[in-house]
Amino acid sequence: MNAAPPEHPAQPRIEPRPMPAAMHEALRARFGERFSTAATVREQHGRGESVYDAVPPEAVVFCTSTDEVAFVVRQAAAHAVPVIPFGVGSSLEGHLLAVQGGVSIDLSRMDRVVALNAEDLTVTVQAGVTREQLNREIRSTGLFFPIDPGANATLGGMAATRASGTNAVRYGTMKDNVLALTVVGADGEPMRTGTRAKKSAAGYDLTRLFVGSEGTLGVITEVTLRLYPLPEAVSAAICTFPSIDAAVRTTIQIIQMGVPIARCELLDANAIRGVNRHSKLTLPEAPLLLMEFHGSEAGVREQAEAVQQIAQEHGGTEFQWATTPEERTRLWTARHQSYFAALQLRPGCRCQATDTCVPISRLAESINESIAEAEASGIPYWIVGHVGDGNFHLSYLFDADDAREAAEVERLNVQMVRRALRLEGTCTGEHGIGLHKMGYLVDEAGPAALAAMQRIKRALDPQNIMNPGKVLAV
Repeated sequence: MNAAPPEHPAQPRIEPRPMPAAMHEALRARFGERFSTAATVREQHGRGESVYDAVPPEAVVFCTSTDEVAFVVRQAAAHAVPVIPFGVGSSLEGHLLAVQGGVSIDLSRMDRVVALNAEDLTVTVQAGVTREQLNREIRSTGLFFPIDPGANATLGGMAATRASGTNAVRYGTMKDNVLALTVVGADGEPMRTGTRAKKSAAGYDLTRLFVGSEGTLGVITEVTLRLYPLPEAVSAAICTFPSIDAAVRTTIQIIQMGVPIARCELLDANAIRGVNRHSKLTLPEAPLLLMEFHGSEAGVREQAEAVQQIAQEHGGTEFQWATTPEERTRLWTARHQSYFAALQLRPGCRCQATDTCVPISRLAESINESIAEAEASGIPYWIVGHVGDGNFHLSYLFDADDAREAAEVERLNVQMVRRALRLEGTCTGEHGIGLHKMGYLVDEAGPAALAAMQRIKRALDPQNIMNPGKVLAV
């Protein structure tokens, strides 16, 4: 093990596999104006929110159905041309870079709710439906979909990256909330995995195989999801602490006592400073927990009282409450915009957002050691975290034109990941592997598990056309 990651996230090596003229002609004939080779369109589809520069695909196709996706993949299979699925471009680890050329399949126009079964608490959507769109469309039913990664990502993309987010401490991640998928495999044949039933013991669990596969095994075109009743009562509260350690230890005790808190988000003073400027808030610029409680009126009150008592034991201030939908929305919108808010703290910088997750009992150790290293480096940083499930993000603001800063940021990232692995955690709680974390996956999984993953990849994608160069070296 101990495969050495690069000293800093250098631009990946480009190994294009050109698209033959026959494929160009076939796609243009089928899709007309929805087939594009325009430089601006290709550039948009060859980047995400990672530290990498854009690596555009050779062409982009805007699909509207599973049949259209299947047509594109059959053409790609016939000519051994790479395929990269695209939702809204919010991924963080280089998932969208066309490092071997090929065609980007834009699924954003596949934005239809296919079937809502409110009595069964399930819904089937096309892959381009975003989480905000889904919740708008089903709100009148009294149901909602809770997975909230912050960005208004597509549900197909969220399934592909096994997304989680602020509600995961109570409702789980995409892994726990996807019941079934429609996937176009590398041969261009659509398949259905799973059913709407709550459980099954039938055959291999292909749904879980494709959830988190990051487009390397197939293109997800439809997703069947669990829904939840809107809670009778919702309250949000903020509480500031004298130190990050005090806030983290409060969180650990909340979880260990079994309080069913819905959200528990940590922001450090640097993050609060950016949020205040960006969102015109006046939050105290100190370590802060932003929490939310769901349930009955009595249940929410009981949860809040228990958490407030724990917080006070660790030096937390009295809760400041946000009980109206407007107040809660303002707080959570500010939290979700913290990435862009922090960028304004150092204009012209790039942000490298780390993402590790450790067992809750080791969270304080992981965060405290990471902060000490960040402080010693002199690189500006900020912290947010879904600390209720042991997941946090330490993001560095660095000058991409300064080789020393870029190398230092990657060194810090390597140390943070290796610490998470030493503490029996993971190199990524929700961002995924993409390009940037391939070396870390080697360390985390070990040679036997990695070899098994490679065999699965070769079996399902023998020509290596499905988002090649990501997750695994095959």
